[in-house]
Amino acid sequence: MEDIRRVKPLYRSWALLIMLAITVLAGCQAESPIKVGFIAGTSGRVADLGISGRDAAQLAIEQCNQEGGIAGRKIQLIIKDDEQSPALARNKMQELVAAGLVAVIGPMTSDMGIAISPIADASETLLISPTVTTHLLSGKDDYLFRVTSTTRDYAAKSARYQIASGNVRSIAAAYDLGNKSFCESWLNSFVETFTAGGGEVRETLGYRAGADQSFLEIAQKLLTARPDGILMIANSMDSALLCQQIRKLDSDIAITLADWGATERLLELGGRAVEDVTVVQTFDRNSKAPDYQAFRKIYMDHFQREPGFPGVYTYDAVQVLLTALRMQKTDETLKQTILSIRRFKGLQSEFSFDDFGDVKRPHASISVIRNGRFVVVE
Repeated sequence: MEDIRRVKPLYRSWALLIMLAITVLAGCQAESPIKVGFIAGTSGRVADLGISGRDAAQLAIEQCNQEGGIAGRKIQLIIKDDEQSPALARNKMQELVAAGLVAVIGPMTSDMGIAISPIADASETLLISPTVTTHLLSGKDDYLFRVTSTTRDYAAKSARYQIASGNVRSIAAAYDLGNKSFCESWLNSFVETFTAGGGEVRETLGYRAGADQSFLEIAQKLLTARPDGILMIANSMDSALLCQQIRKLDSDIAITLADWGATERLLELGGRAVEDVTVVQTFDRNSKAPDYQAFRKIYMDHFQREPGFPGVYTYDAVQVLLTALRMQKTDETLKQTILSIRRFKGLQSEFSFDDFGDVKRPHASISVIRNGRFVVVE
């Protein structure tokens, strides 16, 4: 009997220890970070998009964590550089999926979106892209959501402006084959509107950076067609370099760019060669929206440069995810949560997703570069 009395407290002690261990483990589980991926080209010729996006994502996550995270759990951002290579992008996406994350922010270009969206679908991993705009990914019941409008809106706006100007009735176009799905989609939308308005397309020239053709040779071929204007559908670096070569051969010809090239890097690299160039803008650099102004100030304080459209749209993309994580019900996927919310507040304007995760932004404008700045003219 005495032995039994000694054993009972021992059982109680073990039970308390087990309960304590369970409590500690549960606490550790509750405090484990929520993993979020980010994938973009943060090196190479399109690095300005990826770097601005990466920095904006880090800023948004940092702010969330400072406010206590999601239900007390911090957000951990896992960053991958796709180097604008479809094969590498697929490998990096597989690595992100294997890391057990809840969603991925990115990629930043359409070709990379086409490369990795099948992986997102197969693994049922939410993919929220800030700047993928190709029509080839529109109208699909998949796991890709996009926070910016498709190429059709911006290309048509650009074409209408050129026709209305009265100075550009014929064009020759150069486009980057390294982001073919975006560029061809943009070109086709531009040509459709431009020719419907009475314009003529005299030359279209696809190129691949680092191939046999130099930018001088591309410029010469475009000008040989004797167009009224040149259209470039390329990243900011290529656009700046091509502008420099065209200006050497013809200092007066009109030049217009797709929205992809309209980053601050274009101004830095292009210098005088990009003066008077027109570009279609995907967001309002002069917006007085309080949220945008607050974000811009914090971003510039952190990184000493403008966020541009890649930073603004990436911040919006992260906020979509964070809002969904806060509002997600236990029996819902994140995809279902976003579609149930539908409408989100962006830095400059509200936007809403359709059933396929596509949006239409209310803003599109034409700017001309004057004195090293984008000046809105329409």
